[in-house]
Amino acid sequence: MSDYFVERPVFSDEHFRRRFRLSRSVFSRVVDCISSSDAYFIQKPDAADRPGLSAIQKALSAIRQLAYGAPADSMDEYVRMAETTALESLKRFCVAVVDSLGDEYLRAPTTQDLSRLLRIGEERGFPGMLGSLDCMHWRWKNCPKGWAGQFTGKEKAPTIVPEAVADYEGWMWHLFFGMRGTHNEINVLDRSHLFTDLTDERAPSVSYQINGTHYSIVYCLADGIYPPWAILVQTISNPQSKKKKFFAEAQESARKDVERAFGMLQSQYAILTRPCRLWSQEGMVYILKTCFILHLMAIKDEKGSRWNHFRE
Repeated sequence: MSDYFVERPVFSDEHFRRRFRLSRSVFSRVVDCISSSDAYFIQKPDAADRPGLSAIQKALSAIRQLAYGAPADSMDEYVRMAETTALESLKRFCVAVVDSLGDEYLRAPTTQDLSRLLRIGEERGFPGMLGSLDCMHWRWKNCPKGWAGQFTGKEKAPTIVPEAVADYEGWMWHLFFGMRGTHNEINVLDRSHLFTDLTDERAPSVSYQINGTHYSIVYCLADGIYPPWAILVQTISNPQSKKKKFFAEAQESARKDVERAFGMLQSQYAILTRPCRLWSQEGMVYILKTCFILHLMAIKDEKGSRWNHFRE
């Protein structure tokens, strides 16, 4: 506690942000939210009437496991927490974060968000663009042997597949979790809710113009594996003319937004780069959602200082 949470801490805010992936103010908000969501995080006396672990200690333990992929039994070296308590703290931390902050961060863009995204897309040469679409794989080390075939695809090991649409800031406007690793991007897209509002005619109304033609639906940039739908704009294979070459280069460059967002996420939360040691798919999905939420909170907190290419 004296390292960060006293009047004159040993380490600065910059050290805290680098080590725990969140600024101290955002971390304090997370602690308040999980304490309100789950009484497990409220400090209580133990059987000897000594103060138990505080919400800050339990949250720090969970974030260190997410950020570094550290085993639970390593938490006793820093936060003086037993392995079973560290694992319980991680699981309940993830559930509390998703329950208390999921509606705010795991949501579709509002009308105001759409207006900003469309303006930025137009400045980048893609009017009507919502973002870029792709999937990633997270390996499941402790997948039950009887299920391994269902979860093993091109990665040659059991994985689960999250799908996302990301913008140039790394903000993810669409998230779909939990598909088995045998599914490719097309199968995941068929199951996801990305275009449900469009098919149900509930999508926000937009208006933009390309080459003199008016359009009223947004689109995403995607790679060549996706189907040639009007709402998925892909590159041009083997472009011949200068015009087509220019479009292909621009599309392939802008489409990297989602790959960069996944890279940012994995660099901040190393647990996603290592085989997951949990025993349940539900627990993996909660960890994925928590990492996405914390990633988005950090982007929102630092938005004014990190991204200066497109002003509000």
